[in-house]
Amino acid sequence: MKSFKELGLNQDLLKVLKEINFHEPTEIQEKVIPIALAGEDVIGESATGSGKTLAFGVPIIEKLKPGEGLQSLILTPTRELAEQVSIAMKTFSKYTSLKVITVYGGVALGPQMDALEKADIVVGTPGRILDHIKRKTINLSKIKILVLDEADRMLDMGFIHDVTDILHHCKKERQSLLFSATISEDILRISKRYMKTPKEISAQANVDPSKLEQVFYDVPSNQKFSLLVHLLNEESSKLVMIFCNTKRNADLISNNLRRQGFDALALHGDLNQAKRSKVLEHFHKSTKFILVCTDVAARGLDIKGVSHVYNYESPKTSTEYIHRIGRTARAGKEGKAITILSDRDYENFRRVVQDDALNIKNIELPKFERVFVQMNVQDDRKKSGYGRGRYSSPNRYFRKEGESDNRRPQGRENRFGRSKSKNFGRRDEGRSFHKRKFR
Repeated sequence: MKSFKELGLNQDLLKVLKEINFHEPTEIQEKVIPIALAGEDVIGESATGSGKTLAFGVPIIEKLKPGEGLQSLILTPTRELAEQVSIAMKTFSKYTSLKVITVYGGVALGPQMDALEKADIVVGTPGRILDHIKRKTINLSKIKILVLDEADRMLDMGFIHDVTDILHHCKKERQSLLFSATISEDILRISKRYMKTPKEISAQANVDPSKLEQVFYDVPSNQKFSLLVHLLNEESSKLVMIFCNTKRNADLISNNLRRQGFDALALHGDLNQAKRSKVLEHFHKSTKFILVCTDVAARGLDIKGVSHVYNYESPKTSTEYIHRIGRTARAGKEGKAITILSDRDYENFRRVVQDDALNIKNIELPKFERVFVQMNVQDDRKKSGYGRGRYSSPNRYFRKEGESDNRRPQGRENRFGRSKSKNFGRRDEGRSFHKRKFR
């Protein structure tokens, strides 16, 4: 492996990297930096946590001259990733006079307009960049280096037309660097139309498979939360991420975990920017904390020190599963990925385990106590700034998970606390995940 010095970095960059304890380049950095410094376009297939920000940051910092107008645009799918990339770029360019600003929605336009007048590098989301284009408060005619970060996620979120509109406004004679966890047909079409014979680079995520333990539990749906609480108490965890498939469940789980005495907060798209930033700041400053999140909110966040990842609801594909578990077992540290299955997860999990590269072991259910679940989330939603939701009825109340109410027919509880008829979706006695032959 080459050193950063052998990759051709200048002394100021080498000094910064030494200060922040970057000792040797990652695979994506070693492969991309020399090509990017040579001025060629790049398609980098690389997951979150692989070090791609430095990979595209080096050529930008090395080539741009301060005070010559906006020369580099970095597009990201989410506000959190824009903030994260911006902070990294400011750190890497510490010993230069380059002006880096962040542009995204949910905040006032005025300060962004003022900052854009002096910006050398802009990190932003497609929607807000288009707003500034329409208002003529951003000039992309001098762009020398364009970066599309998490390109697959931008397309998944429906930004393909926004991205192509922005590309039309950029200077045609430019260098383009595209990074994506997966290379889809849509991404290839964009590269053919807007890039110049790009070099395709592939690198693995910075996760050590030998230090990542993957397990799953098969549990009745009305005992899911009870098992989660038991595992959180029994496992020697530090920073924890719990993935849910919906915003409602993220709120429900985080609220009830706090009632069980855990330091937990939810992160999803309904939070305003101030709340989202506050949640992430708390996560980064904590040594023992639980972040309950959706895939959309968590994608692209480079969160270090995660010891455990829980799939409270199974992801729909093996690709989504790999993105989730890639949050832990990084940089030589051990990690554990735990999936909690009930019958509603079987179809999704069947698709996940079709990937033969995954080694997910079935663990026998431990003995655990049933705990109370509070379905009324109105108070916590108001406190956290989420607003009143459709599941904040005053008729919601504390009850033991799975326990029936005399006012309702007895039966299993669905994930929003509504009872179903006695025979609806009943699990046949003795039928397990493996006996259903999902593998």
